[in-house]
Amino acid sequence: MSEIVTIEINNHIAHVKLNRPEKYNALSAEMFTAIVDAGKKVTADTSVRVVVLSGEGRGFCAGLDFGSFMAMGDGSGKKDLVFFDKPDGSPANYAQLVGYIWKQVPVPVIAAVHGVAYGGGLQLALAADIRLAGRDAKFSVMEIKWGLVPDMSGTQTLRDLVRLDAAKEMTYTGRIVEAEEAADLGLVTRLCDDPVAAALEMAAEIAGKSPDAITAGKKLLENAWHGSSEDGLDLEASLQKKIIGQENQVEAVMANFENRPPKFKDRK
Repeated sequence: MSEIVTIEINNHIAHVKLNRPEKYNALSAEMFTAIVDAGKKVTADTSVRVVVLSGEGRGFCAGLDFGSFMAMGDGSGKKDLVFFDKPDGSPANYAQLVGYIWKQVPVPVIAAVHGVAYGGGLQLALAADIRLAGRDAKFSVMEIKWGLVPDMSGTQTLRDLVRLDAAKEMTYTGRIVEAEEAADLGLVTRLCDDPVAAALEMAAEIAGKSPDAITAGKKLLENAWHGSSEDGLDLEASLQKKIIGQENQVEAVMANFENRPPKFKDRK
């Protein structure tokens, strides 16, 4: 049986793929565990400078696999996860970590979205730093269809991208948003003919920058965006002090002056 989430690492780029194409990469209990484990693995690998997150088959992720979870309810499925419990030290519970862990990954995460990104699939994509979507992509806050609310960290990511009234309308109706409208609303960063190819191209560009500056940039924006001006300015200054004059920062300067590709050390 093939892995339901795969990781390929090349040239400092980790390509994480959801791999249940026959189910539109729907989220089973096993998928929850595998996605979180993938996030932990790329976090621990200090050679990784950027992550691309994509789905195999005809869609990115169709959301929750209700067949799998109904089996858990009738006693025939696995019950190895208590979804509303929090791992030690985590602000997110096990269900929320499927999305939220990608915000915690210290390097940029680019979601390459094609086909459907519904419910939990949308929340997974929203947790990425950047979303590149195919022109065929469709999005939905679909939990209302099942009498539920978004519960995989969507409230903490959707708020950064769209107006409150737009978020409410999508949450109350569960309507399907086509790619062009998604771009207009801010759900996606950019539309592409081939989102995976575009994501890997962007990842290669990011991987060529100083990993110290990229990691600090993500930490700065994640923490300062909703904080006070004083806290944001303090964090900005403290992160810059840690970078300036260090080996990778000096290498960035020298490579520019010498008109050559930089040779950076991996993040610590």
